[in-house]
Amino acid sequence: MLAKILVSQPKPQTEKSPYYEVAKKYDIDLVFRPFIKIEPMAAKDFRQQKVSIPGHTAVVFTSRHAIDHFFGLCKELRVTIPDNMKYFCVSEQVSLYIQKYVQYRKRKNFFPESGLLTDLIPIMVKHHTEKYFIPQSSAHTDDMHRMLEEAGLEHNEAVMYYTVANDFAPDEAFDYNMLVFFSPEGIHSLVKNFPDFKQGDVKVACLGAKTIKAAEEAGIHVDFQPTPELRSVPAIIEAYAKTL
Repeated sequence: MLAKILVSQPKPQTEKSPYYEVAKKYDIDLVFRPFIKIEPMAAKDFRQQKVSIPGHTAVVFTSRHAIDHFFGLCKELRVTIPDNMKYFCVSEQVSLYIQKYVQYRKRKNFFPESGLLTDLIPIMVKHHTEKYFIPQSSAHTDDMHRMLEEAGLEHNEAVMYYTVANDFAPDEAFDYNMLVFFSPEGIHSLVKNFPDFKQGDVKVACLGAKTIKAAEEAGIHVDFQPTPELRSVPAIIEAYAKTL
């Protein structure tokens, strides 16, 4: 193998993934190992936030995790979701995932074609009379709150699940030539699991400005990040493989 690369996200569900094509082409050992994991919130902990879901007319979902834990907690809290509830999602992929829990109706599901949160807000503004509820992770940023406030939209936010570090076993090998991170929490997990981590010749790729900032604050040099030429992680991995 030319290189061993850790991609800090779950293994792709299909063998036709571009990841595997790049790995085969360049004889790379790809290891999919999330640095973070999602844990559910107990109903009693949610109640302490004193946010009532009934009375809202729309829910905003930024991930499939948010969908799972929203409907899971509603079931535990015995909250009935009305049939006329509207759903505003960051992408079509997230929107389609809702049908795991309720019948999918296009007239009640809204999303931007770009898959960007900044493009979801104008759609929400067109429905400015809705009262929005936003389920969040414990590791959320203030970006959503700030944008909704600036847009003058009535909303409530509440944490409905936890994003925590995924611990590595003491005897688990950590002999990678490259690490790929997708969130600041992944960087924080690296520091937590390996407080004496020395980057040395290990290459690091980060997606997103906040992930890059977290890496730099931890003293980690970022070697690769998305560019107009490198739009995906497989493309970044291929660019690295060509340097070997």
